[in-house]
Parts: sequence; C-alpha cells; structure tokens
Amino acid sequence: MNMAAPINLSGKVAIITGASSGIGAATSVLFAKLGAKLALSGRNVENLEKTGKECQKHSSQPLLVCGDITKEEDNINLVKKTVDHYGQLDILVNNAGIIKLGTIETTTQKDFDDMMNVNVRAIFQLTQLAVPHLLKTKGNVVNVSSVNGLRSFANVLAYCVSKSAVDQMTSCIALELADRGVRVNAVNPGVVVTELQKRGGLNDEKYAAFLERSKQTHALGRPGQPDEVANTIAFLASDASSFITGAHLPVDGGRHAMCPR
Repeated sequence: MNMAAPINLSGKVAIITGASSGIGAATSVLFAKLGAKLALSGRNVENLEKTGKECQKHSSQPLLVCGDITKEEDNINLVKKTVDHYGQLDILVNNAGIIKLGTIETTTQKDFDDMMNVNVRAIFQLTQLAVPHLLKTKGNVVNVSSVNGLRSFANVLAYCVSKSAVDQMTSCIALELADRGVRVNAVNPGVVVTELQKRGGLNDEKYAAFLERSKQTHALGRPGQPDEVANTIAFLASDASSFITGAHLPVDGGRHAMCPR
C-alpha cells in the first residue's frame, strides 16, 4: 500500500498567471517554498517584481514575464520563454481574473467582453499553448474559478457566466487529456481578501461592508485568505492529488453548501 505523497514541487516548472497580487502572489511564494521553478506573469511590473523577490527568499530567482493574457502574442511569449529558460513545463496555474459588477440591465457589452476575454478566452489559449509541453511531462493544470461558477448571484452576471465557463472547460479538458496522463482541476474560492472586488468597482466603504457581510454568507463565518486558496492549488498541482482530475474544489468556507432559510 502506498503512503500518501507529501506536497512537494521540487524540480517542477510552473507558470502562474496573475502573480503580481492576491491569490497569484500567495501561490507563487508557496510554490517557491515547495521547490518549484517559476515563470510568473502579470501586468503590473512593480508588483510582479515584489512577488519575485519574495519567491527568491525561498528558491531560485523566478522568470518574470510581464504581459497581458488577453493578447495572443503575450501568451505565446510566456510559454515560449518558460520552456526556453527551463527546458520543460509541468504545471500551469491559470489564476488571472477580473470582476465587474452588473445585472442584465446594467452590464455593458464591453464589460461582458472584458470578463470573457480575461477569465475564459485567455485560459483557453494558454492551456492550448501549454498542452504539448504538459504531455511530455505528464503535468497538470489548475484553474482558479470561483464559487460563482457553482452558484448564482445577482449583480455579477457576466462574472458568474465566465466562471461557469471555466468550470465546464476544466471538466472537458480533463476528459480529453486524462488518457495521456495530464490532470486538469479547478479551485472555486469564495470571498477572499484581495484587491479583486475593489478593482471591480467597490470603494473602501462598500468593500468593508462586503467583507462584514461575508461573515454571514460563509458557513465558517469569515472571508478567506489568499494563502488558504494557495494551499489547495499546491495540493492539486502536486503528486499528492495524483488520482484527482476534472474536480472543482470549493475553497469557500462552506458558502457553496449554504441555502437561505
């Protein structure tokens, strides 16, 4: 009988998008602690360099590739630079994402397109580019979805649609690549304390109220922290989850299980 494998990423090469802040930054630092060789992507050069310095405290200097994942040439460049630099690719963490508030009456076509381009199209393209390399290493993909992919909420229509698409894409690709040893999974965070909602339109006062409300909308009575999601991503990316593919793992303090009474 085999003992459970510890979470160890030594010698693994990982691309992490959206690595300049939030869940992406926390995942990058954790992966560095676990021995991974990193290629980090983000749009904010200054913040990406900060993440790189934190990673370097625990591992070798990561490859920093500043770029916009909605641009095809930037995605091609990210995968090419990673493989040229390290000679292989084992893990793709599709973390970058955006949110904008809006209902069917208030969501603009631009906002809808922006969310689909960042949250869905970019994941499709990056995964497509990574697959030939992941097949060689029998690697894996971890997509950062959301509880909004599992449950419906008002006033975040396009975001919910985009994350549902991520979940469906995760399942389909997992089935398509399973017979060749490549695993594909998703994490579905609840409310996590990052800058996501502020960038999506909430001011400081509304964001504070949003976090306070999260104590009631999450069974564990609080919002999550980026490290808590990073821990789950690391598990899915490691050999400790070697018999898991096509999974959508809520990291949401029980929010997906709740129902109003």
